[in-house]
Amino acid sequence: MLHVIGIKNCDTIKKTRKWLTENEIEFEFIDLKKEPLTIDEIKELEYKVGLDVLVNKRGTTYRNLGLKDKNLSDQDMIQTLQENQSMIKRPVLVFDEAVLVGYDEEAFKNFVGLEDSTES
Repeated sequence: MLHVIGIKNCDTIKKTRKWLTENEIEFEFIDLKKEPLTIDEIKELEYKVGLDVLVNKRGTTYRNLGLKDKNLSDQDMIQTLQENQSMIKRPVLVFDEAVLVGYDEEAFKNFVGLEDSTES
């Protein structure tokens, strides 16, 4: 089962859920506001995609915490992510052991195994 991790009222999550539904892809949505990730879950995502991919450095939370000028260790950044889950780049798609972060329809197609019908 495909899992989509994000925040329900996030525009990017709304677009992702709409795209998946329109393409008849079954998924389970995990709302970070209702079901925050544990430290271990964040560490697993970090292991698979890296903090550079996982952390949304363009978001309000990152800026408000003043993290740009701080040289946090990976452990400190993981702890900060756990305490401020809105800093996780969205969407996070998890399918078995594979993880995809960010909104990219072409990447979604490859990730969920959709064939591109425009190619001959």
